[in-house]
Amino acid sequence: MPSFFNTWLPFIYLYGAGGIFFLIGIIITKKAGAMDLKKKKHRYWFRLLIFGFFWFMAIHFVLIIAALYG
Repeated sequence: MPSFFNTWLPFIYLYGAGGIFFLIGIIITKKAGAMDLKKKKHRYWFRLLIFGFFWFMAIHFVLIIAALYG
C-alpha cells in the first residue's frame, strides 16, 4: 500500500492550498463588486462554484479510496 505521503498529502495540498486560492478569488470578486449576492443569478453561480469545489474534492476522495482499497 502506498504511503501517506504518496496518497493523502497531495490531496490535502491540492484542496488545502487550492482552496485558499479559490477563497481568495471569491473574496476578490466580492470586494471588486463583480459579484452581488443580492442578485439571484449571482447567488446561483456562487453556489455552483462552491458546490463544484466540494464535488470535485469528493470525487477525488472516492477515487483515491477506490484505488487504495478496491
